[in-house]
Amino acid sequence: MTLQLKPMPPARHLLRAKDLIDARYREPLDVRALARAAHLSPAHFSREFRRSFGETPHQYLLTRRLERAAALLRNTDYSVAEVCFAVGLQSVGSFTTSFGRAFGMSPTAYRAAHPPAASRARIPTCIQLAWARPRGSSFREDSRAASGYRRPSSHDNGG
Repeated sequence: MTLQLKPMPPARHLLRAKDLIDARYREPLDVRALARAAHLSPAHFSREFRRSFGETPHQYLLTRRLERAAALLRNTDYSVAEVCFAVGLQSVGSFTTSFGRAFGMSPTAYRAAHPPAASRARIPTCIQLAWARPRGSSFREDSRAASGYRRPSSHDNGG
């Protein structure tokens, strides 16, 4: 008895490569390695990735690295060079140019526009999540039971 495997649609393979970029953005990743993860030829992988996600694999990887760099600039006291190398980039000059194109300012100006990491109050994640939850949230609630519940507002006087 031979087991026939149903081929996965290309989009599934592309998601595997996209997940690889998200998880290993610090590492040197090239199209050949990403195509191998997607089980496609490099040329076909690049075309399909761009068609599916609207940007090339290289652009997507650079965007992930720059987003992570912005978070490091906001939340750490690492130097610009340390941030550059921490996100997997090799040239501080290229990093500064790419960051400026993506965020409209240099990494140094970006950091200056945000308060230093050490001066911010630390808020527990559970409080942040509760505060950010949408008001109409009915997560895991029966919609009929939740419809009678009204979240108290600041205008309510306890009654």
